[in-house]
Amino acid sequence: MGTAQDPPRAVAASEPGGRGVPRASAPGPHGSGKRAVVAALAANLGIALTKFIAFVITGSASLLAEAVHSVADSGNQVLLLIGRNRAQREETEEHQFGFGAERYFYAFIVALVLFTVGAVFSIYEGIERIRHPEQLTSPVVAFAVLGVAIVLESLSLRTAIRESNHSRGRATWPSFIRHAKAPELPAVLLEDVAALCGLLLALIGVTVATVTHNDVWDGAGSVAIGVLLACVAAVLATEMKSLLIGESASIDVEAAIVAAIEAGPDVERVIHLRTLHVGPETLLVAAKIGVLHDDTAASIAAGIDAAEGRIRAAVPIAELIFLEPDIYQAARANPSDPAVRAARRRSLRDLRRSAVRAARKRPD
Repeated sequence: MGTAQDPPRAVAASEPGGRGVPRASAPGPHGSGKRAVVAALAANLGIALTKFIAFVITGSASLLAEAVHSVADSGNQVLLLIGRNRAQREETEEHQFGFGAERYFYAFIVALVLFTVGAVFSIYEGIERIRHPEQLTSPVVAFAVLGVAIVLESLSLRTAIRESNHSRGRATWPSFIRHAKAPELPAVLLEDVAALCGLLLALIGVTVATVTHNDVWDGAGSVAIGVLLACVAAVLATEMKSLLIGESASIDVEAAIVAAIEAGPDVERVIHLRTLHVGPETLLVAAKIGVLHDDTAASIAAGIDAAEGRIRAAVPIAELIFLEPDIYQAARANPSDPAVRAARRRSLRDLRRSAVRAARKRPD
């Protein structure tokens, strides 16, 4: 009986339907991260040009690998921007849930580009240079270019970290990359970290080749860069694959949804709960809710409408809400069902309140 036709609206705690409902944090319109993507694109275009010029002067395989890496990164940032733009299209009869998942698709393409263009080329060029060493010329130019590139990549990474901190909260960096629903920031973070590590590997390769007069080390640096890019691409592809398949909301958001549904007198409890991110800022909520046996159809419909309002007040990105009324029967509940476990989640605030109430009821 629930519908998704009403637009999402943030409701303050003093408004009807908002009282006593914990507010779940959610991304703003179209999420954050565009500034980080643009900063990374500008940095990589400048770095790529500088590296290519340095490669022509020095003949360094490590610099060529890094130049191709920067070109691949620039293309990746363009793909991320295209994905963000296409995801904002209005839904159609063929795509009735909208196009939010396009951001996941283009981020997955980024992982493929990072692997095929960056990793494969770097490994191939490094192996060729090891098999057929060529003497480096003007290593000072290589060192200067690598130093400038390290500074520019560090500035790009700083921008990505600042943007990520707005939505990361207290999560660790691995946890943020693993659980972030907007793909741009994890992609840029991984690319920038890989770029800095790659520059350090190139610096080591050129330095050792210059000191030992053995240009095999320059090729080894290129191979190391390729292996690094392959590892980063594998991590990014794994995360984007999970988002493309469909990930549920975070535990905290699901707890907020359960609390919002059960905050009114019109719902006895949440029986089943399933959530799905159809885009970074679009959440689908499907729940079976327990109603009283003697409720009329009119009261059930009014209760569902009120519950939908409370959900949108607590979780503004819950744009698609479908609530099914049912009579709760404890014997039919399967604790191993993920939907049942999600329905029984409580926020930390609710758990603390329950513990306090239990403590007060204990006899002295």
